[in-house]
Amino acid sequence: MTNFVAMILVTGGTGLVGSHLLWQLVTQGENKIRSIYRTEAKIKTVEALFQWKNKQAEATNMSADFSQIEWIQADVTDIPALTEAFAGVAKVYHCAALVSFNPKRFDELQKNNVEGTANIINLCLKHQVEKCCYVSSVAALGDSVKAITEETHWEANKENSVYSISKFASEMEVWRGTQEGLGVVIVNPGVILGEGYYNSGSGTMFKQIANGLKFTVPGSTGFVDVIDVVRAMLSLMQSDVHNERFILVGHNLAFETVLKATATALGVKSPSKMLKKWQLDLAWKIDWFLSLLGKRRRLTKSTAKSAYTQTVYDASKLKAELADFEYTPLKETLQRVAKHFNYSQER
Repeated sequence: MTNFVAMILVTGGTGLVGSHLLWQLVTQGENKIRSIYRTEAKIKTVEALFQWKNKQAEATNMSADFSQIEWIQADVTDIPALTEAFAGVAKVYHCAALVSFNPKRFDELQKNNVEGTANIINLCLKHQVEKCCYVSSVAALGDSVKAITEETHWEANKENSVYSISKFASEMEVWRGTQEGLGVVIVNPGVILGEGYYNSGSGTMFKQIANGLKFTVPGSTGFVDVIDVVRAMLSLMQSDVHNERFILVGHNLAFETVLKATATALGVKSPSKMLKKWQLDLAWKIDWFLSLLGKRRRLTKSTAKSAYTQTVYDASKLKAELADFEYTPLKETLQRVAKHFNYSQER
C-alpha cells in the first residue's frame, strides 16, 4: 500500500518569490507540486531560472527537475479554474499579487489582491487545507517614527498608496480565514532582491543602474534576499506556528547605499546626484500632469514620499521563532543577482 502524498499549491509561481519557491520545493524533495499560471511565456521564464539555478548549484550537487511541477492555467479571480487547482491540496503558498502604486489601478488592485486573496482563502476552507502561507508586504504595516514591528497598526489615511490599501485589505481576508478555522502564516517582506525579473519590481533597479542611472534619493527602507524570503516561508510552514505574521527584512539601509553597492556589483558607474525632497515632490506632480495627457505613471505621490522617508523595520520576531535563521549579506545577494543580470543581457 502506497502512502498518500498531499499536494502543495503555489499561486504566483511565475513571479519572483513564487519561482524561487518552486525551485526550493523541488530541491528539497517535494514531488507533488502544483502551480497556476496565466501564459505559457511566463512558464518559460521560470524554466530558464531553474536552468540557471541548477547550473549555479552544480558544486553542491543540488538541482531541481522542472518537470516535477504540475502547471494549471488559472487566475486568482477565476474561481472555476482555481477550484480545479485545489484538488487534493494540503498546503498553499499564496504568492500571487499585482504590484502597482498607480492610483488609476485601484480597482484592478482590489480585484486581483483583495478579491483574489478572498477566493484563495475560501477555497482553502472549502478543501480543508492544512496550512496557508500568505506573502504580504511591509506596505501592509503602519507607519512609525520608531522601528516598525508586526504590531504597528495600519491606519487608513489619504497618504496610503493604493498598493498598501490593497495589501492591508488582503491581510484582512487572511485573518478572516483564521477565524473560520484555517491555519495561516503571513510574511511581510521589505524590498525583495532576486534574480530573474528585471522588467518589474526591484529588478528594474538593476536595469536602470546598468543603463547609467545618475540619481539617488535620501530615503531608507528594509531590503531582503528572495532566497531568505523563501527559506523563512518554508521553515514557518514546517513549524507549529499558526496565525502569526513576520516581517522579513535582512537589512535596513539607505537607498543610496544599495544603489551604489548594486552599481559596484554590476561593474558600472554609481549614481552620484542626490535628489532633494522638493525635487521629488515636483517630479511626482509633473508626472501626474503628464498622465493626464496619456503618459504612463512612473512616479506617484506615495513612491516619491517613500524615496525621501527614513523607514526602519524590526525583524526580530522571526529570529525569536527561528533561532538559527540568518539573512544573506547584501554584498553576496547583489553579486549573485548582478551575475545573472549580466548573463541575461548577453543572451
